[in-house]
Amino acid sequence: MTEPTHAEAHGGSLGSRLNWLRAAVLGANDGIVSTAGLVVGVAGATDDRSALLTAGLAGLLAGSMSMAAGEYVSVSTQRDSEKAALALERRELREQPEAELAGLLEERGLSRDVAREAAVQLTERDALKAHARVELGIDPDDLTNPWHAAWASFLAFTAGALLPLIAIVLPPADRRLPVTVASVLAALAGTGWSSARLGAAAPGRAVLRNVGGGALAMGVTYLVGSLLGAAGV
Repeated sequence: MTEPTHAEAHGGSLGSRLNWLRAAVLGANDGIVSTAGLVVGVAGATDDRSALLTAGLAGLLAGSMSMAAGEYVSVSTQRDSEKAALALERRELREQPEAELAGLLEERGLSRDVAREAAVQLTERDALKAHARVELGIDPDDLTNPWHAAWASFLAFTAGALLPLIAIVLPPADRRLPVTVASVLAALAGTGWSSARLGAAAPGRAVLRNVGGGALAMGVTYLVGSLLGAAGV
C-alpha cells in the first residue's frame, strides 16, 4: 500500500477529484462487464452481425441512461441533504457560534485557548463556511452537482461499453469470441489496477477480482445463449 502524500492528506479538492476519477473508472468497468456479458450471450445463440450490433447498442444506451439517471437521483438527494444541513447550521449560528466551533476544535486536539482564538478568527472571516467544514465536512461553495455526476457516469459507461461492442462486431465470425474475451479481460485488468491505485491499495487482488468477475459473467451468459440457441428460442 502506498503512503498518502501531503497533498492527498490535506487537499480537500484533490480528494474530491479522486472520488470523481474513481467513479469514472467504476462506471467504465460496469460498461465493459454488462455489455460484454450481453453481446457474448447473444453470440452464444447466433453469429448474425446485425443481431449482435443491435443487442450491443441497446445494452449500451440502456446502461448509460440508467447509470446517468441513477447518479443524478443519488447526487440530487445528497445535495438536498447538504443544503438542509447548511440551513440548519445558519439557524444555529445565531446563538454563540464561536463557543460551538471552539468545542469542535478542542475535540480535534487543540488546546482550549487556541481553539477559542481559532474559532473567533474563523467565525469573523466566514462563520458558515468555518462551521460547515469543521462540523459537517461540507464546503458551501463546492456542493455536489447532480448534472456533472450524471454526465460523468453516462460518458464513463459508454466508453467502457464501446470496447466489447466493437470487439464483437468488427472481427470475422470465427474470431469474434476470442477477440472479445481477450479485449474485455485486458480492459478489466486495467480498470482493476486503476481503481486499486486510486484507493492506494495493492493492485494484484483487485485485478484478479475484476478479471474473475468479468470472465464469470461472460461464461454464464454465453452458456445461457448457447442453450437457448440450441433450443431454437
